[in-house]
Amino acid sequence: MNAQIRKFFKEEDGVTALEYGLLAAVIAGIIILFARDGLTEVFNAVLTKIKAVVSGTGGGSTTPPAG
Repeated sequence: MNAQIRKFFKEEDGVTALEYGLLAAVIAGIIILFARDGLTEVFNAVLTKIKAVVSGTGGGSTTPPAG
């Protein structure tokens, strides 16, 4: 029984996975924090284009692109 308990506490597979998960979450948080303003601009531009298309003033062409 003692040998099994010692083996359990020496095993580091779960700890490594947890560390990688925490690291990924921190990196994602930093990216979102610093890219927030840029993403807002992109989403607003997309929203403006969608509203223009829905209202019929999107200026889209009916001819297919060459190529």
